[in-house]
Amino acid sequence: MAGSGDGGNEREVLEDSINHSSSFSRHRYRRSMSSGEEDKGLLAFSGWVYHVGTNSIGHEYSHQRFLYVKGKYVEMYRRDPQENPGIRPIRKGIIGPTLMVEETGSRKVGNEELYTIQFYNRLDETKKGEIACTSAEECKKWIEALDYAKQQAEYELSRGGGARNKLSLEADIDLEGHRPRVRRYASGLKKLIRIGGGPELLSRSSSSLGTGSSDGDFEGEFGDAVEAHEWKCVRTINGVRILEDVADGKGGKASLVKAVAPVDASADTVLEVILNLDRHKRYEWDMLTGDLELVDSYDGNYDVVYGTYDPKYLGRWQSKRDFVFSRQWFQGQDGAYTILQFPAAHKKRPTRNGYQRTSIKPSTWEIRSLTNEKCLVTHMLEMNTAGWGRWKKSSSCSKFEKTIPFALLSQVAGLKEYIGANPSLKCEPSSLALHSKHSEGDPPDEFYDAVAGDSSSTSEDEESDDESEKEEKPVKPKPAPAAISSTALKQASDAAENASKELDLCVPPIHVDPSQFNSVLHKGKDDADTNCWTSPGGAGFMIRGQTYLKNSAKIMGGNPLLKLIAVDWFKVDKATDKIALHPKSLAQSDAGKNLPFILVINLEIPAKPNYSLVLYYAAERPVRKDSLLEKFADGTDQFRDARFKLIPSIVEGYWMVKRAVGTKACLLGKAVTCKYFRQDNFLEIDVDIGSSSVARSVIGLVLGYATSLVVDLAILIEANDAAELPEYILGSVRLNRVRLESAVPLDG
Repeated sequence: MAGSGDGGNEREVLEDSINHSSSFSRHRYRRSMSSGEEDKGLLAFSGWVYHVGTNSIGHEYSHQRFLYVKGKYVEMYRRDPQENPGIRPIRKGIIGPTLMVEETGSRKVGNEELYTIQFYNRLDETKKGEIACTSAEECKKWIEALDYAKQQAEYELSRGGGARNKLSLEADIDLEGHRPRVRRYASGLKKLIRIGGGPELLSRSSSSLGTGSSDGDFEGEFGDAVEAHEWKCVRTINGVRILEDVADGKGGKASLVKAVAPVDASADTVLEVILNLDRHKRYEWDMLTGDLELVDSYDGNYDVVYGTYDPKYLGRWQSKRDFVFSRQWFQGQDGAYTILQFPAAHKKRPTRNGYQRTSIKPSTWEIRSLTNEKCLVTHMLEMNTAGWGRWKKSSSCSKFEKTIPFALLSQVAGLKEYIGANPSLKCEPSSLALHSKHSEGDPPDEFYDAVAGDSSSTSEDEESDDESEKEEKPVKPKPAPAAISSTALKQASDAAENASKELDLCVPPIHVDPSQFNSVLHKGKDDADTNCWTSPGGAGFMIRGQTYLKNSAKIMGGNPLLKLIAVDWFKVDKATDKIALHPKSLAQSDAGKNLPFILVINLEIPAKPNYSLVLYYAAERPVRKDSLLEKFADGTDQFRDARFKLIPSIVEGYWMVKRAVGTKACLLGKAVTCKYFRQDNFLEIDVDIGSSSVARSVIGLVLGYATSLVVDLAILIEANDAAELPEYILGSVRLNRVRLESAVPLDG
């Protein structure tokens, strides 16, 4: 990153977002030799993409093109203009206020799975087009770059006068039809952010490593979920198991692998060792990232580090390498630690002479206590590295042992041996302080509670020489194993029967028909429908059974007590409470006022703009007096905070998002700020996701992939007494590939 520039705060925030949001092949800054006054402070973005379209005879094509974005202008070249001075763009235009840019998920283009971005003018359907990237991370980065271009156009429009007239005369970028004659706008760059690698990388899969909290695929003896992954131990080295996910592994070349080992130390100690940057200590266990230095830190649980390594330990006759990556760590309500590691770029660490900038692939550490002085450590990554297939089948040396993924997997063994050889580490108090909304006295919540729905890995092609990696493809949910079906269904039926007692059975039920209620998002017709909601029931979630207080047994959830009748998707200027009082709310409609009871869940999502996802659940009878639901609806905020529970599950989507979201039950009142509003026939719960830095970062990741995600949520009141067991599910929802731009203004 050459030169830091002196742009405004908004530009710096965007730059930080671009640099730290997700994983890319390369990130570089360049400063041009000339600078015009009009271009002062503008960011520019460039990189290789596929231009996708249909030719005159109806055949689909995909051509490698170099895309260049500066200010509001977008240019497309056959070759890199930085390396070919004087070359003219083949297409050019602006990202005007009426031009929409939308991430449309992944699909097959030719013989390759690509992640596509669609352009279209909402006023002129003939102006449209499509580009594609080899990874979802690069796709997200281009969305941010193009959004920046649109902001520049909107800024000029807001200035009025000559700027407005000039903008009205300039054409939007047109990726279809004849190529216009264009001028170059490549002078006077303040900063150039390079997205992705060269064209040779487009023919291979980009890196796609996941992160996040533990999912239902972890060790079976710890989880409450039906495992979505099928882990097979392929090697055991020095007490460390190397496992590969072999579920649905025939569809691609990438492999999801993990190194797992018990370590004789507390989870706090292991976390301290992994995060410690002291070179002398890291040299004793880390063969790859031993030389690290802190570049920047944020919020006490996020930092950016710079490191170097000598590749002679992995191969011969190679130049020295350096890298930059970010680390985010947090502790779940179950006490487990998660560390998310992503490649990054930072203006304080530009490329160095004599060093080749490389990318440490994204990975995740998970540290879970077994006893006070023993924990289970897992290091997970996805890879498509030459030699993996032969190495896992043979004890003979292979070129896989000279790769970065092998060095990353070996970190678990080094950590285990280092801690075992230094007993004093177990006695040293941890110096790390993780930020938490509540005190240490809060009891931990249970472990996995969602039945995960798919697998994320593919098997390795042994003959492949590619060292790039490939993201997972969304797959259909797998059915629960037959061995649990009969018993689980009986238990779920008992839970549903117990739930029905929460309502006043002396009052005749009313018929609740969702078609009577209007909402922003429509009810989905089938699994293929998008930007919609459905009711998934409760079978995908594990809840506390009748004997939970004795043996911690969980059961499959039954049918929800309340019926989901509508989902609103609003965009707002700031977090908005008491949304049920707004005229647009279902609770203020005549049909809504006639319902016995409505539970309104308002998920306040921080973004630009902010969003409110509002879920409406209705009861067919009034709430029974002295029931758990009545105590919750009319109780104190302290009681509500201690009992209001949500279980998330990413049914389909990029596995990195799954790891970040996890499937753990979360007491929302202990994780984020919740406000409760009881009036008339409804209870509204306003959930401020922005009140937690960890929740903000996770929801930011989710929003970046929203159009490719299928998300299930279950809402419960936690049962803590024998009389309250078994638990029941209050309500559930499935959100199917929601489009951010479909949100409507609340006050529009």
